[in-house]
Amino acid sequence: MRVTQGISIGKAATVTGLTEDTLRYYEREGLVGPIARDASGHRRFTDNDVTWIGVVTCLRDAGLGIADLRRFTSLLRTDGEAGERVEFLTGRRDELVRQAGALAAAITVLDEKIEHYAAATAPPAHAVTHDVGQAFRL
Repeated sequence: MRVTQGISIGKAATVTGLTEDTLRYYEREGLVGPIARDASGHRRFTDNDVTWIGVVTCLRDAGLGIADLRRFTSLLRTDGEAGERVEFLTGRRDELVRQAGALAAAITVLDEKIEHYAAATAPPAHAVTHDVGQAFRL
C-alpha cells in the first residue's frame, strides 16, 4: 500500500519513545503493520499504527515476551472468538497480579531491613559527642 500521509519512522520513533530499529523489528516480527510506504518506499506510520505501537509497548513493559506479543497480535488479526482474547489477556493479567504481590512483599522486606540497619547505624538518641568523637550516654 502506498500513501503520502502519515509520519516518518524518525517521527514515529520520537512519538513512541522507541528506536527506529525497534520499530523495524516489531514490523519484521509481525507485531505492528504492515506499515504503509510512500512513493519512495519509506515507511509512513498512521495514527492507528502509533496507537497500536503504544499497546505493544505497554504489553512488553508488562512482561510479555515476543512470543506472547505475536500470539496476541495473531488473535486480533483473525476472526477468532473474543473469548480467546479475553482468556489470553486474563492469563497475562493474573500473572502480573501475582508478580505485583511478590514485588510488594519484597518492598516490605526491604523497607524493614532499611529501617533495621538505619536504626543500628544511627547514634543513640540521648548521646553527647565528646571532642574526640566518642559518644557518651546521658
